[in-house]
Amino acid sequence: MQRRREKRPALGLIGAGAFGAFAVPHLRPFFDVAVHDPRPDIDRLCAGWGVAPASLAEAAARPVVVLAVPLGALRAAAGAAAPHLGPGAMVVDVCSVKVKPLAILREELPAGTRLVGTHPLFGPNSGRDGIAGLKTVVCGEGVAAALVRRFCARSLRLDVRRATPEAHDREMAYVQGLSHLVAGSLKALDLPDFGLETAAFARLAGLLNLVGDDSAALFDTIVGGNPFAPEALGNFIAAASALAARAGGMSG
Repeated sequence: MQRRREKRPALGLIGAGAFGAFAVPHLRPFFDVAVHDPRPDIDRLCAGWGVAPASLAEAAARPVVVLAVPLGALRAAAGAAAPHLGPGAMVVDVCSVKVKPLAILREELPAGTRLVGTHPLFGPNSGRDGIAGLKTVVCGEGVAAALVRRFCARSLRLDVRRATPEAHDREMAYVQGLSHLVAGSLKALDLPDFGLETAAFARLAGLLNLVGDDSAALFDTIVGGNPFAPEALGNFIAAASALAARAGGMSG
């Protein structure tokens, strides 16, 4: 007798931008996924992914809701989803910072909503060859956060790290803030291909392959949305200025 296939839990994904679209194939084997996004090609994209397009109300009514929208759009998305959330719904955000988005969700979503803050430390470029073994951060305590950690570790085979929102943002101010600042600066320089580059420069220029094509909204989140970023980037700029002044003094 053929064994009956277990019904997959229902998940609503709100946001099918760069990361949301990247996440769909990884979530589809484990969830009945419904995707909401106002982009005009969403029906075609969902057909290609093998998932259902949904209205905001339909996606938000599912027991697990993933908000894959930029920080600048999070309050509006959360406010629009709030009336449609079921009692005790689990809402997961994937913003690259954690203090501000979790504060926004606590303000906008109904009491009793189970909030879990996550930050996958990868994206479409760094995860294009597979995500097994890549790092993700999960912020939160209680049953909901434990379920997310277990799913990420066992089903997605990610390297799961735990952190408070504040500890996460303090580290990311340097880890992501500096890498995106350097990559953005290199991109703005519009450097030619050098025939005499060193291995060190090649690695530095390699940042452009990882984050050079990231959106302006992501940069704004990483730098403008992190309360600890101004201090970290200020320290970096001060150190670079001191080195430049030292070099100027030696050539004088």
